[in-house]
Amino acid sequence: MDSFFTVSKVAWFVAAPSNALVIVLVLAALLLLVGARRIGGLLLGLSVLGVLVLGFSPAANYIMSPLEERFPQFHDDGKPVTGILLLGGAELPDIGLARGQPAFSEAGERVLAFADLSRRYPQARLAFIGGSGALLPAGHGREAEMMRQSLGPLGIDPARMEFEDKSRNTAENAEFAKALLKPQPGERWLLVTSAFHMPRAMGCFRAVDFPVVAYPVDFRTVGPKGLDGTFSRAASGLDFTDVGVKEWVGLVAYYLGGKTLTLFPGP
Repeated sequence: MDSFFTVSKVAWFVAAPSNALVIVLVLAALLLLVGARRIGGLLLGLSVLGVLVLGFSPAANYIMSPLEERFPQFHDDGKPVTGILLLGGAELPDIGLARGQPAFSEAGERVLAFADLSRRYPQARLAFIGGSGALLPAGHGREAEMMRQSLGPLGIDPARMEFEDKSRNTAENAEFAKALLKPQPGERWLLVTSAFHMPRAMGCFRAVDFPVVAYPVDFRTVGPKGLDGTFSRAASGLDFTDVGVKEWVGLVAYYLGGKTLTLFPGP
């Protein structure tokens, strides 16, 4: 098993802000039970403060915004497009395959944009890249299987599609996509993924020498001038924080692990 993949999954389970706050809260409760009131009270206060700040304040918006603004939105310049890549991650295969109908997460805009691009560029090759990002997946290539079953409702001709269904993370997305598609010099490939994920994705594709053009979608903020909005539910703010922090941690880990060539890839 790839140690980078395994360590990253286990470490993130502990480091995710929402999980970390729960761990601190449990530790505080245990310390208070055994009479360690000072340190227990301090940790309790920190956990409550963390929930209030990360759950309700605009902090999460400011964590996310630099990621989303790193690559500009794509505008058709009339140049030919060789192919369109859709990175997995928007699918809910456990639900969709059980129910027999497409099921997508909050990142479903990826799939909508991909379907739109398939119609705008009818001669372009189409590829779905992604197996399963779970540490203990329920089955092989379930994200790709979910996408296969969604082609009809999306209006995409199955004969145009190519699938890479073994990659487990963004670095493998890039590596395995290049092996499958064998891009040639001068070709132009569009890469569709969430805006906050685009810096890490572009860095990985550049690291394996697969030139792609960023097509960011699934924006979570309204823009740099609208970041002061608060969250009405702590769960929403904490989830937003988890997504943003995961990308920043991922950028550092991928750079230190040699998966990307620059710390914060840009245009």
